[in-house]
Amino acid sequence: MKILKSLFSSPLWVGLLVALLALAVYLKTLAPSVTFIDSGELAAVACTLGIAHPTGYPLFTLIGWVFSRLPIAAEEIVRLNIMAAVFCAAGVFVFYQLMHLLLGIVFKAKGDTTTGPLAASAGASLLLAFSETYWSQATSIEVYSLHVFCLSLVLLCFIKANYYQRSPENASAGTRVLTELSWWMLFAFTLGLAFTNHMTTILLAPGLLYLYFAVQGGGKESWRRIFRLGGPFLIGLSVYLYLPVRASKGAVLNWGNPVTLERFMWHLSGKQFRVWLFSSTEAAGKQLSYFIDSLPHEFAYIGVILALVGAIALFRKNMKLAIGALLLFLSCVLYSINYDIHDIDSYFLLAYFCIALWSGFALLQVYTWAKGKGFSHRRVVVAVLIVACLAPVYVHYQKNDESPNYLVEDYTKNMFASVAPNALVISYQWDFWVSASYYYQIVKGVRPDIAVVDKELLRRSWYFLQLEHRYPWLIQQSKPEVDAFNQELYKFEHDLPYNPAVIQSRYVEMIRSFASKSMVSRPVYVTPEIEPEFTTGFQRVPEGLAFRLSSDTTFLGTEFPSYQIRPFHRGGRLEDMIKDLYVSSLNAQASYYYRHGVPSVSVSLPKAKEEILRNLGMDPIQPN
Repeated sequence: MKILKSLFSSPLWVGLLVALLALAVYLKTLAPSVTFIDSGELAAVACTLGIAHPTGYPLFTLIGWVFSRLPIAAEEIVRLNIMAAVFCAAGVFVFYQLMHLLLGIVFKAKGDTTTGPLAASAGASLLLAFSETYWSQATSIEVYSLHVFCLSLVLLCFIKANYYQRSPENASAGTRVLTELSWWMLFAFTLGLAFTNHMTTILLAPGLLYLYFAVQGGGKESWRRIFRLGGPFLIGLSVYLYLPVRASKGAVLNWGNPVTLERFMWHLSGKQFRVWLFSSTEAAGKQLSYFIDSLPHEFAYIGVILALVGAIALFRKNMKLAIGALLLFLSCVLYSINYDIHDIDSYFLLAYFCIALWSGFALLQVYTWAKGKGFSHRRVVVAVLIVACLAPVYVHYQKNDESPNYLVEDYTKNMFASVAPNALVISYQWDFWVSASYYYQIVKGVRPDIAVVDKELLRRSWYFLQLEHRYPWLIQQSKPEVDAFNQELYKFEHDLPYNPAVIQSRYVEMIRSFASKSMVSRPVYVTPEIEPEFTTGFQRVPEGLAFRLSSDTTFLGTEFPSYQIRPFHRGGRLEDMIKDLYVSSLNAQASYYYRHGVPSVSVSLPKAKEEILRNLGMDPIQPN
């Protein structure tokens, strides 16, 4: 009993138990396959040591390569999804240590064995672990799982170093694990590493710089320390050298081709995504409204209520830390609302960290209040606090349970089954097919005969190098059109004067050339979202989930699609898009047969459509 009591009185062991609980839930809700958006691309990059979309994420890629080879699951994508769960759980463990340290500094806790700080740290960690967005990063491969771990680690090292003399655990030399200088060096190194995973690590700067000078002062020694920390910071940051080295070795996936200093800087700065940054006050207002509206639900309401109480308590107890935390929160929110993208939630993760931190201060206040009132059953108070902090598990479980989700895998394989051998497919379905096709074609060897071309990536010069590497025949047969377009594209990418009408016309001519010249020797398809201007003069013949292009305008009989779909009933923006595409493909074929006066499809369509709708969790009698 004494051993158990000592274990449950240590922040190390309690933090480990909280992290293991989180990990168990993450693994229970883990995605069994590729998921939406960048999942397929990131998995392919990790498995082949390629280069991902800006900003490249070299640290993530290298660690992912290791995980993809561990004997922890039968398939690479599952191993990488497990990696996401592991890093999010590790982030919870480090966050627990950070929370416990801060409570000791702010409330001057006398030792690690006090019940209040242990329970408050556990409660705050659970609120973070099962908040909707944090949890969602733990169920499938994405760069944000490693990002949240890095954020926790950087903040912990900084607080350890900055408050070294004030930390209760450093009260006596015998309890010190690392010297103050060692913590500063570790902070600088982990900060550099964090940047090699995600550049939004820069959002830590306002809060940490304020806290540094507020605590250390602005004297010569403070500035000397900053210069001394440049060495370990650059060592951590040097992981970015992976990008030009791997690009020069001819990686299969070589986004941006960062072999020159210019292209390296373009990739590092995310140049191609700047168009969505600080685009308009209207976009910022829309994203701010979304953040405010979704915040209460993010923490099942209880977290936001606690955070308000905790923030007030922190301002009363320690003004410097309170301002530092507020700066972290504001820098994150003000930056993120100016990024006009659909899936903005993960950019608010630092703000959610602050909410969880403030909640921890509130939880300790509640415990202290109960203790001050002479409440004898303190264990009851602790139990109530912990149960309250587990409320997000119930609220968010269904939304974050990805265990039955095969939507993207099934859609990708059904798309492959829709096209004939050696086909060229021009598409703009990155979020649920093009990205996933990278994983299945390159890593798993599924339908390598198909040439998949992303229409929008054709607006980037580096993409032609990748196409030439994978499909040399495509570029060679349309070389005049490709060269003409690239002449205009060079002006656009180098901020030189260009004529938008000219670059667009050459862009259309090039894509039409891909289609018409490929059609001589292979079937050519487009997916439904490709605009008519790119297929003028061709008949679009529905074949499964794609349209086959034909110069023949007469009726061309096609096989009725037979889709393999595993049931998944949850809705969502991307989930609903996939479901609508299935229904639209059936309607397109029915309309095609009807236009050409061939009614035979009317007998088999309703039954097939009903089965597909049931598997997708849609109403079989809906008018679609």
